[in-house]
Amino acid sequence: MLMRSDPFRELDRLAQQFLGATRPGAMVMDAYRSGDDLIVHFDLPGIDPESIDIDVERNVLNIHAERRSPAPEGAEMIVAERPMGSFSRQLFLGETLDTDRIDASYEAGVLTLRIPVAEQAKPRKIQITGGSDRKQLSG
Repeated sequence: MLMRSDPFRELDRLAQQFLGATRPGAMVMDAYRSGDDLIVHFDLPGIDPESIDIDVERNVLNIHAERRSPAPEGAEMIVAERPMGSFSRQLFLGETLDTDRIDASYEAGVLTLRIPVAEQAKPRKIQITGGSDRKQLSG
């Protein structure tokens, strides 16, 4: 379904914690399956939806967004704790997902992707024929 992404994410988080370095870049996310869809939520508060770029190539989904400073140019910044700049995330999707029908929405600072499970990957019933059915076919 969804393959683990960003193998160095935990190391990056620890380095930031110990070094006190804060850099924009990673987007936190939640992902779960609901019915025949994989739902993925990304926290992107304060992001202009026009700055969000989503593309998919084969089974790799790329999300890029940018948060700009709300202060007008030339203003003296007193406190700047919110990360600014570019944010990105890459997800490796399994072959069981239909990447041609991804739906994206952005509401209240959360980007939500709905990725349907491909028809050929959905469970299906297999009809079993009995001994009497075989006689009809061969006779």
